[in-house]
Amino acid sequence: MSHILKSSFYCMLLLTCFSSCKNENKSPVVEETPELIIEQEPASPIETIEKAYNKDEFLSKAAIQTDIVINFGGQERLNATMTYLTNSTQGKIALNDGTFIYYQDDKVFHSPDLVNEKAVRFDAYTWMYFLLFPNKLSDDGTIWSDVESLKLQDKTYNAQTLTFEANTGDAPDDWYVVYSDPKTHMIDYVGYIVTVNKSKEAAESDPHAIGYSDYKTIDGVPVAHQWEFYEWTKAGGIGKVIGDATLSNVKFVTLDEETFKVPENFIEK
Repeated sequence: MSHILKSSFYCMLLLTCFSSCKNENKSPVVEETPELIIEQEPASPIETIEKAYNKDEFLSKAAIQTDIVINFGGQERLNATMTYLTNSTQGKIALNDGTFIYYQDDKVFHSPDLVNEKAVRFDAYTWMYFLLFPNKLSDDGTIWSDVESLKLQDKTYNAQTLTFEANTGDAPDDWYVVYSDPKTHMIDYVGYIVTVNKSKEAAESDPHAIGYSDYKTIDGVPVAHQWEFYEWTKAGGIGKVIGDATLSNVKFVTLDEETFKVPENFIEK
């Protein structure tokens, strides 16, 4: 082979190697990194119930108002229009006899001529709690047991016991047993004790239950319009009916500066 041919051959070889190396540097092989899959924690049983009641939508409203008639032992116990902030920090009960009960956090005020003055703190907080109960399940100070299966009225429910940390609310010794439907997660019954004006031992000797029914959707939020009160024990279940409540004209309302303003002559209890 001549020197010219040899030189041409080596030049072509060098150009080929150079071009190959250049292409490799220009287009390196990059291994794809697999996407990270972040698993969300499953919702707790309480969060599942709150979702069924559309809690976020409920709390987006300023206040809820309802007419209510409550009967116990065949006698009318309360006939009033109740208005509460959806965060439950303030409330007003306008009784049909023209008297009023107000509460602001832990302070309660009432008309000077209120008939049932001894029950004023009970009335201020208890009916509010029963109305707003599905949206207060994760309030500060709540303590929940694990879910268990309990049978009530020939139906098997998810059941959880609610207790409270010390100094929570007006009656931290109260407790509740919540029966929710395993499929819909709606609350059908709540067993409870009330320790206002009585000892825990006395309250536990006479536990009751409330049954929620006749749900109607108000601006996207389900609200039970019929309540029934029963004798009840966790072991024995539902007993006889001892009272009932009927709600009507349930609505979310806007507020003004007068809504929860306590008149000057009202008595703090």
